[in-house]
Amino acid sequence: MQNILKYLKGDGVIWIITLLMLAFSLVSVYSFVPILIKMEGGTPFKYLFKHIIYVGISLGVMYWVHKKDAKYISQLSKFGFYLAVALLIFTFFFGTKVNDAGRWVRIPFVGLTFQSSDFARLALIIYVSRLLVKKKELLNNWKEGFWPVVIPIIVICGLILKDNFSTAAILFSISLTLLFLGRVPIMKICSLIGGSIALLFFIVLIHKAVPDFNLLPRYETWENRILNQIDDDKNVIANAQVLNAQLAIYSGSFIGKGVGDGELKEYLPEAYADFYYSSFVEEFGLLSAVILILLYLILLYRIMRIGLNSDNLFDTYVCIGIGILMLSQASVNMLVCTGIFPVTGQNMPLLAMGGSALMITCLGLGIVQGIAFKQEKTLTRSSKNEENLASIQ
Repeated sequence: MQNILKYLKGDGVIWIITLLMLAFSLVSVYSFVPILIKMEGGTPFKYLFKHIIYVGISLGVMYWVHKKDAKYISQLSKFGFYLAVALLIFTFFFGTKVNDAGRWVRIPFVGLTFQSSDFARLALIIYVSRLLVKKKELLNNWKEGFWPVVIPIIVICGLILKDNFSTAAILFSISLTLLFLGRVPIMKICSLIGGSIALLFFIVLIHKAVPDFNLLPRYETWENRILNQIDDDKNVIANAQVLNAQLAIYSGSFIGKGVGDGELKEYLPEAYADFYYSSFVEEFGLLSAVILILLYLILLYRIMRIGLNSDNLFDTYVCIGIGILMLSQASVNMLVCTGIFPVTGQNMPLLAMGGSALMITCLGLGIVQGIAFKQEKTLTRSSKNEENLASIQ
């Protein structure tokens, strides 16, 4: 491991956790895909090979980005934002549907799909971080400071909302956190929250009054999931996947059934992604689940530490946004699998099978490591300057 880490700059703990999780994902993906084989055919080796390619690309992206100064990321943030908007609009009209949700863009010739909201999440966090720094003296002004920062949030979250309510809600919450940290007046933040709730309520009313417009094509799905969550004991058939997920966690006991020996994973839709935590606990047990949670918390702590140690506000905001995004995804996956949250599509960062989500997560971690690397170089230069001064004296 030491031989590998000498080529990797930045925070060593983040590198170790990332490499361990990516390596473990190869085992878990191979074990958790029986349900996918039943639905789409193929063999476990087919999906394992596909996942290995994604892991290799993701590591390459993370390594390449971590050598770049974050100032270049800031300079490209506006382009990233417009690209995200273009991808979301394209997905809105021409997206490929999976499980009745048109969230994916099919890449020509290679047959792979890319979830545009994965890129949009990171692009928005970076762009809002840049705007908060750029407009920090004007945030009390509605026209010059507040709206230029808030409009990108409304645009991205609004475009994502149509097919992915949970992602839009998580991203909106993270954006609010960044606004609060950026010292946007609290009354303006409250007005944004109130206005957004009112706008959503108005859209729902229009959807119900004029269903032919189909403004929210997945509204009935969201409604049914919430109602089923409330009456989970009565709606056994509708809640079959949630109940199976809870049973998988229960049957995993303390040490789990062992790799490949889980049974309920064959009845869980997307056991390799949206219900990853249930499959994980069934095969690896409660002890491993506690270790997994600790790894995510350590990862969050190291990311936050890097951000708070930076002298650059942009670096701080970006690190906090990326850290909260990763922990939110992992937390929602766990809460859904344990029956606390309604069913929604959030997978486990660095572990679940999924190309675009994995690549964007590693891209975000690469940005964090680039910031950490910049801090290392600054400290090294300071140490050398002190040594030179000491030698002169």
